Amino acid sequence: MTSLRSQPQALVALVSRLMLAQAAVTATVGLAYLRRNLTWLLFVLMLAVALGLLASLVRSGSHAAWVTAVTGEAVFTLLGLVRVASVQYLGGTLLAMATLGVLVHPAVGRAFATARRSESGLADNPGGAG
Repeated sequence: MTSLRSQPQALVALVSRLMLAQAAVTATVGLAYLRRNLTWLLFVLMLAVALGLLASLVRSGSHAAWVTAVTGEAVFTLLGLVRVASVQYLGGTLLAMATLGVLVHPAVGRAFATARRSESGLADNPGGAG
């Protein structure tokens, strides 16, 4: 059995799937509970679409995608917590916290740092001479 350290793409795929699940939960809960408030319903649906687009960006495995994902998940978590404290639950907040916890794990950060390099062959020869 190979370890996840030797397969950085497995961690990248895991994060991408978590983000797609989060987008689906956000849209489902938003549709179920926000039917009366059109403004928040549209906002939640746009948020779900943005999460889906962010998940597709994360699939690239680049370090910039990781930074963007951490920032986006932190903002979504903060927005969800503020919404819970003021009005009602925003769907996907708990999954956002879990995804943010996965993203900031050191092994996942290393996977995003090495995933693109290992595909291009740069990780095999770090010195560049060869």
